[in-house]
Amino acid sequence: MVPIFSFVQQTIAATRRRGKPRGRLGTAGVLLAALLWCLGFSAHAGQDLFGYQEAKQADIALFKQWLDVLERHVQLDVPEADCAERRFNRCHLRAWLAFIEDIRQLPFAVQLQRINAYANQKRYVLDIDNYGINDYWAVAREFLYNGGDCEDYAITKLLSLRWLGVETERLRIVVLQDTNLRIPHAVLAVYGNDDIFILDNQTEQVVSHRDIVHYVPVYSINEAHWWIHTPLL
Repeated sequence: MVPIFSFVQQTIAATRRRGKPRGRLGTAGVLLAALLWCLGFSAHAGQDLFGYQEAKQADIALFKQWLDVLERHVQLDVPEADCAERRFNRCHLRAWLAFIEDIRQLPFAVQLQRINAYANQKRYVLDIDNYGINDYWAVAREFLYNGGDCEDYAITKLLSLRWLGVETERLRIVVLQDTNLRIPHAVLAVYGNDDIFILDNQTEQVVSHRDIVHYVPVYSINEAHWWIHTPLL
């Protein structure tokens, strides 16, 4: 028998072709959720993102791509370099950080709209075209220069809010299935006091999760935890 953690990693890896019209995350995601739920991965029931029950998990070591993003963010997303160099380097992050400073004093709802629009103006580019591999999670430095696919938009939005001081507990990258387009997708979820706001590269508007009926969440993750999502009982 394949060890459960190995199986989970293989299953997650097989469903990470986000933003590409493969349409397989739905079945794989449901199987993964059911498997994790039955094997006792759930710690406790939480809120109902997109109408699905969530259960917090502690071990984010399963998600190597995400851990790599967090490490590279600390190393690369620092605006210290020679701006005279023609190649892209850390200096060019100053425009992004200047944008963040410009919106720092605005109401939170306006900040969300501005960050969503700022990231969404970047080009959508498949990982295979950018990096020569099927799945690559980019930090802000890479995304702002190269463009990226759906999880790259979500990551830069999350990092923007973290630079503004938003607590990590309020932010999550959500991997889901878009049942309208029948493709895997990723968005940023921002948890408020009584709502969850979705920042999505497919729309310019920041909307409540309650207003979206065609997204089926598979898992979500931040710097401290990850969550499995299953249908409400």
